[in-house]
Amino acid sequence: MRVFVTGATGALGRYLVPGLVAAGHEVTATTRTPGKVAQLRQAGAEPVVVDGLDREAVIAAVQAAAPEVIVHQMTALADMRSLRKPDKLFAATNELRTRGTDNLLAAAARAGTPRVVAQSNINVNERSGGPVKTEEDPLDPRPVPSATRAMAAIKHVEKTVPLEAAEGIVLRYGNFYGPGTGDFLLDTVRKRQLPLIGGGTGIWSFIEITDAAAATLAAVERGAAGVYNVVDSDPAPVAEWLPYLATVLGAKPPLRIPAWLGRLLAGDFAVALMTSARGSSNDKARKELGWEPRYASWREGFRAWVSG
Repeated sequence: MRVFVTGATGALGRYLVPGLVAAGHEVTATTRTPGKVAQLRQAGAEPVVVDGLDREAVIAAVQAAAPEVIVHQMTALADMRSLRKPDKLFAATNELRTRGTDNLLAAAARAGTPRVVAQSNINVNERSGGPVKTEEDPLDPRPVPSATRAMAAIKHVEKTVPLEAAEGIVLRYGNFYGPGTGDFLLDTVRKRQLPLIGGGTGIWSFIEITDAAAATLAAVERGAAGVYNVVDSDPAPVAEWLPYLATVLGAKPPLRIPAWLGRLLAGDFAVALMTSARGSSNDKARKELGWEPRYASWREGFRAWVSG
């Protein structure tokens, strides 16, 4: 098929584009940076330099490519070491998830592209009730105040893509790790700068980056419209995975601090992730997309990441 991939030089795109090419698809891949054109061409794609917020340029690029599938991977993630002000940290990404998504949907309509596959995130899960959520569970009705815009942007993707695209698919990714995702998590754990806050009762679902790319490739080729959780099979509390990662790294155990101190030092969003986040089930993606994560658990994935 002809596939149009936006955000193609990001952490996921650098694995997705070669995967699509290897599967026999004809790929047009976008970047905002002219200096990354050679990287895309080397991966086997036809590169296009375009700003996802430039509506007319996006429409023109999609019409020229005439794709059968559009993959929306546009983000602008900055330094993730501090989550004190997530709405400020994710401001550019929020624009890409709102205006950028609308631009791609308009382009899909103009070009007659039925299938749009877009990126979402599990941190929009409701933070009460059972520890593991499915796609049918409600989203968080009361986001942390400092992350209201970020959560609204994710909800915009999840609402508009299945509604406006004939075959609209939203992939709700777990927390990325693995090669190309940045070393900030490993560095902060090594330096004991990532403490266990309030007992570490928040449940996290992870996904290794190449597994996320494989699930995205599956969604390009098959699956009904709707939302899919793209996570591994081992949701776990922070109190379990964080000390394990420290052990794998040969680092000292993480420090422990109460929630009130965590709120002062790291902000309310970080405390929510550490204490009240909920994990996600991958049953739907495995059954309907025919996808299986290579790393069924972050345990084996972390070991491979660190040793690599």
